[in-house]
Amino acid sequence: MATINSNYLKLKAGYLFPEIARRVNAYAEANPDAKIIRLGIGDVTEPLPEACRAAMTLAVQDMGDRASFKGYGPEQGYAWLREKIAAHDFQARGCAIDASEIFISDGSKCDCGNILDIFGHDNAIAVTDPVYPVYVDTNVMAGNTGEMNDKGEYGGLVYLPISAENDFVAEIPSEKVDLIYLCFPNNPTGATATKEYLKAWVDYAKSHGSIIFFDAAYEAFITDPELPHSIYEIEGARDCAIEFRSFSKNAGFTGTRCALTVVPNTLTAKASDGSDVELWKLWNRRQSTKFNGVSYIVQRGAEAVYSEAGQAQIKALIGFYMENAKIIREQLTAAGLAVYGGINAPYVWVKTPNGLSSWDFFDKLLQTVNVVGTPGSGFGAAGEGYFRISAFNSRENVEEAMKRILDKLK
Repeated sequence: MATINSNYLKLKAGYLFPEIARRVNAYAEANPDAKIIRLGIGDVTEPLPEACRAAMTLAVQDMGDRASFKGYGPEQGYAWLREKIAAHDFQARGCAIDASEIFISDGSKCDCGNILDIFGHDNAIAVTDPVYPVYVDTNVMAGNTGEMNDKGEYGGLVYLPISAENDFVAEIPSEKVDLIYLCFPNNPTGATATKEYLKAWVDYAKSHGSIIFFDAAYEAFITDPELPHSIYEIEGARDCAIEFRSFSKNAGFTGTRCALTVVPNTLTAKASDGSDVELWKLWNRRQSTKFNGVSYIVQRGAEAVYSEAGQAQIKALIGFYMENAKIIREQLTAAGLAVYGGINAPYVWVKTPNGLSSWDFFDKLLQTVNVVGTPGSGFGAAGEGYFRISAFNSRENVEEAMKRILDKLK
């Protein structure tokens, strides 16, 4: 009889966002007239930038002509897109990243999980708590953890608590860890990292032979010119870091799917015999074997992000969502809640009032004002007592949601 990957049985009953959907759907079925406003998942609501739409329309026309038709593309992504990314997102910021070190994919969520394919099962792995659930769950699926304890923590992971007391930035561990997940601007807390803070992590990683997985999916929302957008702005990061980025939030590609992973060709890890192995070669082999690349049409749309018109439209789109974040932050602060984030990130992290648990506050908002957010405990044990609200929605919905919440809290 066929057997299963028993590591999946270690997972919680439901991934955070499907559980949210289950509760919301159950409430909606029981209350069909309820006008529910969803500020939970980080899904965008505004149309794709016109420059991207125009480029994709032309690409569709290319597919209708034998002379310009495209079949299988390079698994690593088309050179013309990789070169634009390298020049604009990295080299313009002083990062020595070459186009050949950039791999185009269909989502940074996928890459954050798939990257584990090229690493062994005996690594000590550090994650912040709270944390984007994909980092933890994919390690469980890969067999890199033990069972879950009563606090919701998995054996085999090193948890680095973040809270208001440490400004939601984790202390560097005293023990040696091999793989380190960092996300800035942070999901879910909205916290940011200074160059000095990232330099401390880079120094730690280099001294211990560790690899940093740096999730920069929200870097476009940084408004403070002193904050780094890439870990490669830090000296030495090429020797210890892999960076993940996405077009989902800055250009609205959540339904279109395009992202990238940077693996420097100088980056190495140890084989079982102690020899150094180039991770670029392993990731290239993994992608060439398991991935057929992002469609030509979508990559042309992503390329248009770097046009003059595309840059202006992206700036306006980001500005729209950040104005939403400002409204949420200021309104909830005025209501007397302890509020974090929402300045250089599209997420607002709120301390639940009156000692309510994260899920109790979720249910209260859903049932009394028909507003959906994300329970902080879904991001880890240290997220208990917090609540995430997303700025990704229409202005009308954001303003209406805040009005409902404030009226209830008065």
